[in-house]
Amino acid sequence: MTLEPSSISRRSFLLAGLAAGGSLAIGIDPFGGIAVVHAESGPAEITPWLVIRADDTVVIRSPFDEMGQGALTGIAQLVVEELECDWRNVTFELPTPGTGIARKRVWGEFRTDASNSIRGSHERLRKTGAAARMMLLQAAAKAWNVPVAECFVSKGIVSHKTWDRRATYGQLSALAGSLEIPRDVRLKEPKDWTIIGKPLKRPDTIDRVTGRQLYGADIVLPGMRNAVIRACPVFDGKVRRVDSAAAARMPGVEKVLRVGDSAVAVVADTWWHAKSALDAVVIDWETGESASVSSRSIDAMLTEGLTAQETFLHARTGNSAVAIAGAAKRIESIYDYPFQTHACMEPMNATALYTPARCDVWCGSQHPDGALDATARAAGLPVEQCDVHRAALGGGFGRRLFTEHVTQAVLIAKEMPGTPVKLLWSREEDMTRGAYHPVMKARLTGGLTAGGDVAGLEIRLSGPSIMTTYLPSELDNGRDMEVFRGFYLQGREGLEYWAQNLTIDHAMRNTHVPPGFWRSVNLNHNAIFLECFIDELAHAAGRNALAFRHDLMLFDPKAHAVLDAVATKGGWGGKVPAGRFRGLAQSRVTASYIAALAEISVDGDRVKVHRIVVAIDPGYAVNPAQIERQIASGVVFGLSALFLQQCTVKDGCIEQDNFDSYDMMRIAQMPKIESIVMPSGGFWGGVGEPTACVAAPAVLNAYFAATGKRIRSVPLRKHGITLI
Repeated sequence: MTLEPSSISRRSFLLAGLAAGGSLAIGIDPFGGIAVVHAESGPAEITPWLVIRADDTVVIRSPFDEMGQGALTGIAQLVVEELECDWRNVTFELPTPGTGIARKRVWGEFRTDASNSIRGSHERLRKTGAAARMMLLQAAAKAWNVPVAECFVSKGIVSHKTWDRRATYGQLSALAGSLEIPRDVRLKEPKDWTIIGKPLKRPDTIDRVTGRQLYGADIVLPGMRNAVIRACPVFDGKVRRVDSAAAARMPGVEKVLRVGDSAVAVVADTWWHAKSALDAVVIDWETGESASVSSRSIDAMLTEGLTAQETFLHARTGNSAVAIAGAAKRIESIYDYPFQTHACMEPMNATALYTPARCDVWCGSQHPDGALDATARAAGLPVEQCDVHRAALGGGFGRRLFTEHVTQAVLIAKEMPGTPVKLLWSREEDMTRGAYHPVMKARLTGGLTAGGDVAGLEIRLSGPSIMTTYLPSELDNGRDMEVFRGFYLQGREGLEYWAQNLTIDHAMRNTHVPPGFWRSVNLNHNAIFLECFIDELAHAAGRNALAFRHDLMLFDPKAHAVLDAVATKGGWGGKVPAGRFRGLAQSRVTASYIAALAEISVDGDRVKVHRIVVAIDPGYAVNPAQIERQIASGVVFGLSALFLQQCTVKDGCIEQDNFDSYDMMRIAQMPKIESIVMPSGGFWGGVGEPTACVAAPAVLNAYFAATGKRIRSVPLRKHGITLI
């Protein structure tokens, strides 16, 4: 039965609201207060977090972006759990950062990184859904003139417990929006969850597989022109001279121009015309001293850092130098890790429309607030006269936190006021002008007692600092805490092992090649350094690698649990199939506990990874199916980097400029992945970052078990080792 108000006046009010297309819009401000916006007529206005329209559509507005990790699906589950609407009615909208500023930053910061989308907003989102549900129930009670306790909701339909009366959320939204905001918003206990924790399908899947999803590279605006750019291949280099005479005469070319002091762009009617013309431009580069930099010179600089006297100290307990000097056995190893690029399927791009009064940009970004700031600075306009319209990301992994392509697009568009210009980097530009996974060396030194216990441990890191380049305001008296990810002491996520005598420090050695955030960031190499060295210590002590780890993991049973889970499922200590060997690794990052067991076989220089068992405890598992996909994705990342991927430097330039020189693993090389999702409750951890860091050290430890050879530098292809 449809909505039946108990009085003519109330019925008239409701029908008038519905006829006007009224809707309830509700959200939570960054400081925890509930904010309701009443959209009483027309289509739903831009509002925080949640809009319920008259047609029952539930629109979730998010400051977080979707780049394949399933964040929007998890966000929707958090809202729907408390709202109790029909999952099929859920859709998403991405407000612009300009709107966020105009709304006094009601959504907080527009930024997607560090596995923070769900773990950083779960409470706000659940309260949004709970408050909206309470108001909708109150609206029904008011319309029917009954106590609210006699009303209940199921999948977006409010019913009376005894009377034959029902109303949809859409029918109630206008009246609900006129009610007083609930002061006491109570959330369900985890034991009562029916949506959170379920492997629901992603609402955006159909659009993505059918090609309806709009990415930045898909943007087409009326009268749009296309631009291609080439920056100096030597970082820090500049343009000295340009000969564009031949390019200017080529078909479709409208403009050849310098962009800043380090790049040249061509604007044409099509992208290919612009690319062809740019190839015909003769550019004389001023490269300076950086042109003499090579991978060898960088390695020498980092090697010097391993014995430097001045460092940034991260942790010191006891006296590691004395303990190691007096130990029964001393073990020292040097590990290194290369530059790596993101290789997103969608190259960097941005479309800009500039006029003297306003500048708009369309692009996919992990940091829309940063993109807006870059737009305003390049346009020379107040930020209130600019905006960034968000598109889906064709890969991010940290690369789209950076905004140099936005700056370039705006500078080009300024030369053509009133004409939208889409700048799309070539694959070569994307590969050779990135923000790279930082190169790093490590010296690890351990001392063992006669009984095989760890007497002391020292970890010296030598390499660049991302924050020095990206966000120097985050440095702690010059120290970059991001460098120590995975090595944070107890009380902070990271190092699960305890040594009574411990020293961890960093010799900062910045390169002219800019370092950037790359999925799991510094944990990729830190996990290899630590987990492989722990294996070395266990071998030197004559101990079982699992038991040795247990003895060092004194404080957190959850770390034990994930490690034991992969050991049990992977058959650690049991019978191994002929010709196969196993290795372990564990870590903790973005609050989540993660462990892996790898099972491999080795035939000469050929390695087959047969299976990877991964266990993760993220506290709460919002969507277990998405977590399993993230685990698989992380294994692909980790194994591709381990076996195949390296960016080398010659004459100051990155040498790898396309997929023929920067490879990734194929489907046929993919191991069987066995996921164990084991949420223990009590905290909210990330998923995307942790899953990429443990496969590589587990495989390296298995390789040592198979061959007796310890590989301490990657990728393995440079050692002649092939993944099959």
